[in-house]
Amino acid sequence: MSFTQPQPFALAIHGGAGTIKRNALTPVLTEGYHAGLRRALAAGHEVLADGGSALDAVTAAVMALEDEPLFNAGRGAVFTAEGKQEMDAAIMDGRDRAAGAVAGLFGPRNPILAARAVMEHSEHVLLIGEGALDLCRRQGLPMEEAPYFFTQPRWDALQAELERRRAGAPDDGDEQRRHGTVGAVARDRDGNLAAATSTGGMTAKAKGRVGDSPVIGAGTFADNITCAVSATGHGEHFIRRCAAHEIDARMRWAGQTLERAAADVVDELGVIGGSGGLVAIDRDGRVALPFNCSGMYRGAIGPEGLAMTAIHREEFRIG
Repeated sequence: MSFTQPQPFALAIHGGAGTIKRNALTPVLTEGYHAGLRRALAAGHEVLADGGSALDAVTAAVMALEDEPLFNAGRGAVFTAEGKQEMDAAIMDGRDRAAGAVAGLFGPRNPILAARAVMEHSEHVLLIGEGALDLCRRQGLPMEEAPYFFTQPRWDALQAELERRRAGAPDDGDEQRRHGTVGAVARDRDGNLAAATSTGGMTAKAKGRVGDSPVIGAGTFADNITCAVSATGHGEHFIRRCAAHEIDARMRWAGQTLERAAADVVDELGVIGGSGGLVAIDRDGRVALPFNCSGMYRGAIGPEGLAMTAIHREEFRIG
């Protein structure tokens, strides 16, 4: 847990649930993940400390995570079974529940900007494929070709998974391969909340598969009355349970605290096989970061500007 007391403004992020096993996480990789999380926290904190909006803060934080190849979003997106990359993203404004999302997208350097373009420059909530790309081009979003998004570790992971399938070997339950997402939630000085989520999906996923990240109420949700949520994990389960909105509902109608609602929802997902976690923030700036798997790349930062990051079930690194 990070902030259990009210905060004038705060930001929480995740770089995906399902981390590398401890015995395979080298010191260099460990430092790389913590550094990537700190950069994202710094980007969002700069916005909030200058009096900027929660919406701008989560956008900045997620863009930083998308630019870091270690995380499964943007530049570090995983490959489908056909060797392609299909990215999903969503953003939501807690002031009025305005939302935008994209799915099955390839081309924009930062998919979260594509989701925000849908929210701000269209009458829709979710656009896919060529329709989403057309909007991105009209809005002048930075675009990239395939070499920019290619990373050798993601390609190697695809080949290993395809070989496992060809050999008929049992699924080893590798959480890192199965899912990975980045996301951010924030409260600004005016008490407004926002959430943003971006992902490359699952390694070797079927062409056209869409998980919970761009589904409003499943992987992404924000409402100033209750909370903002960004989830990461086995998306099909998060969609079926409307996980993000379920936290809102328990706070709104059952009077639960964010900490209890978020923890219970994540625990219940685990019971039905929904491995993963989430980051959430309530209207007073309290933060929750529960997960039910081996680990979740995560971090939080408040007004004092001290970045707190963690990977497995461990104490947060400060600074």
